[in-house]
Amino acid sequence: MSPEGETPRPTGEDAAGGRPGPVRRLYDWMLHWAYTPYGTPALAVLALAEASFFPLPPDPLLMALCLGAARRSFRFAAVATAASVVGGVVGYGIGALAWEATGDFFFRYVPGITPEAFLEVQTLYDRWDFWAIFVAGLTPIPYKVFTISAGVFDLDLAVFVLASVVSRGLRFFAVAALIHRFGRPVSGFIDRYFNFLTLLFAALLVGGFLLVEFVL
Repeated sequence: MSPEGETPRPTGEDAAGGRPGPVRRLYDWMLHWAYTPYGTPALAVLALAEASFFPLPPDPLLMALCLGAARRSFRFAAVATAASVVGGVVGYGIGALAWEATGDFFFRYVPGITPEAFLEVQTLYDRWDFWAIFVAGLTPIPYKVFTISAGVFDLDLAVFVLASVVSRGLRFFAVAALIHRFGRPVSGFIDRYFNFLTLLFAALLVGGFLLVEFVL
C-alpha cells in the first residue's frame, strides 16, 4: 500500500497478461518503491542515477509518491530536483575527469550514449550552451548524454549547474503542482502524453525567450 492507502498500479504482467519485457520490469521495480517506507530515498537515488547512467526518468515514481501523499508533493519535487542536479554534476565529473577510462563502457552499455549523439551535442554546445542543457533537462532527451558530454567538452560548470537547476526544477515542480491540484485524473494524462507535453512546454518557453531577445 502507498503512504495514503492507494492501491499500487498493476505490473506489466497483470496489465498485459504475460511476462513483461525487461524495460517494463525495470519500470515496475522503480514504481514499487512508492509503496514502501523508502519512497523518498529511492526517488533521490534514482533521480541522481538517471543523470548519468540509469535508463528511466524518475518522473513516474515522483507521480506515484505525489498521488500517495499530495501534501508532500513539492517536497518530493525538491528532492528529485536536488538529486538530479547532483547526479548531473557527477555525470559532468565523469566526462571531465574519467572519460578516457570509462568512455568505452558508456558507449557500449548505457542506452542513449553513442559517439553520434556526442557529435550532435558538441554542435549544440558550440551554438547554444545554456539552452542545450536547459532543453535536455526539461524534456525526454536523455539528460545523461548532456551531463557527461558537458564535462567532456569542458562546458562552463556554472552555466551547466544553472541550466540544470532551472530545467530540472521546472520539470519536477510542474509535475508535482499538477498532481497536487488535480490528483489522479491528471496523473494518467501526464503519464500518457509526457513526452509531447514536455517538448511542447520547452518549445514555447525557449521560443518566448528568443522572441524577447530578437524582437524587443
